[in-house]
Formats: sequence, structure tokens, C-alpha cells
Amino acid sequence: MTAPYVHGHGAREAERLRDQADTLATLIHDGTRYPVGHTVLEAGCGTGAQTVSLARHSPGSWITSIDRSAVSLAQARARVEQAGFANVTFREADLLALPFAPASFDHVFVCFVLEHLPDPAAALAALARVLRPGGSLTVVEGDHGTVCMHPHSDAAHRAVGCLVELQRRAGGDALVGRRLHPLLSAAGFADVDVTARTVHAVGGHAGLAESFTRKTFTAMVDGVRDTAIAEGLSTLTDFAAGVRDLDRTADAGGVFVYTFFKGTAVKR
Repeated sequence: MTAPYVHGHGAREAERLRDQADTLATLIHDGTRYPVGHTVLEAGCGTGAQTVSLARHSPGSWITSIDRSAVSLAQARARVEQAGFANVTFREADLLALPFAPASFDHVFVCFVLEHLPDPAAALAALARVLRPGGSLTVVEGDHGTVCMHPHSDAAHRAVGCLVELQRRAGGDALVGRRLHPLLSAAGFADVDVTARTVHAVGGHAGLAESFTRKTFTAMVDGVRDTAIAEGLSTLTDFAAGVRDLDRTADAGGVFVYTFFKGTAVKR
């Protein structure tokens, strides 16, 4: 079972995911290239935010991108077609009930998915089943506990904490990034390697301060404002202050830092 997606499925969230994918393309996909003719499963592709980058970096591979949502798949398909790639096939499927024979794929790629699952270990076991022996698994996840900023703001950290708690209540884990290594090791994979991919956004400069601090992270936190207040996790005044302080770190003199974790492993 997949936990509810706490960020929602509206146009605003689709735009945020697109901004995030564009901003983090190099950070996430650096080092991920699949050989010509190899088969790749992208599990939980959503609206295709990462699919275009996968197709662009491995134009000779054959990518199968799955998601439970037919609506999201339609958006992903349109995005890939608009980008002009023909090496991606889309299929509606549940990650925990994959409709593929054992050892069907040479590689598996999963990004920002485990954080939404109540049992990420079960998901990794399901993915291992359809991966051939010697095939590779790549997992990318964030960790909201790595947030640090200047100027410091208790209100901003409380607002981020609301998002973490809402995801916990929904059955997910917004801090799963720090657990990638033990999760992959416990799942029986070999050659487990996890690297920290840090975003360091200096306020007042074009680039990450606007695209990541404002349009990606602050927008994500602000997106749960109504739910956080409705569930009694914050007040309108305090949450608004937290979002305002997050946004201000994108101004001159501000700094925002966040760490993603990218894990790679091989099926024994």
C-alpha cells in the first residue's frame, strides 16, 4: 500500500515537480547512464518529472515507467512525447504488485518514492524480484531533517516539521534519505553505495535560490499550510511566519542548504 501523497495532485504541485526536476537534473542524474539495449524500470514515475532526464541521459536504453495513477501517467506520456523521446513505455502498475516476470530488467530507477511508502523494505524486495542478477538499482530520496538556513528561523523549522509530521501520519517518512544504506543492505543488495548530494543555495543570486529555495522547497512546505493548520500542527500566524522566513533565505544575505541521498546497489 502507498501512503497518501501529502503534497496533493493539483496543477500547482505538477508545476512544482517540474521545477524541481529541471533544477535538480544534474544533481540527481549525474553518474546515471544505462547502456544501449539495456532495459530499465522506472518505478513510481508520477507525472514524468524525472522520466525525461532518464530518457535524455540513456537514449539507447529501453525504459518502462510505471505508476498507479492513470492521470499522472497521461501527463508523463505527454511530457516525454513533447520532449521527442521514443524509448519510454508507460504502464499503470502498483510497485508492490509488479506485473513483470522475475529478472525482467537490467536496471531499476526509483526517485522520491520510498518516502511515501509505509514499508520501503517491501518495495525494495519487490523491485529486487524483477531485477536480473548483477543488475543495478538506483534510489534517490530527500531528508527534510537536513535543512539548515541563514538567517536561522525557529518558525521556518517548525513549518518544515509540520510537513514531516503530516507525512508520518500519512504512513510515509520524509527523513528516509538517511536510511538508504541500511535499507539497501538489509534488502540483500551487494555493492551498496550512498552519496550525499547537497544543494547550497546562496540568496540573491540567480539560479538555485529562486528555482530550489523558492519554487521547489518553500513551495512544497507552503502547499501543506491548510492541512497543517486543520490538523492542529500550527497556527496560521506561525506557519505564515515560517514560510516567509524560508522565502527570505532566497534574498541577498540568505543561505539555504538541503541534502539528497543517492544510493546505488547491485542484485546478488
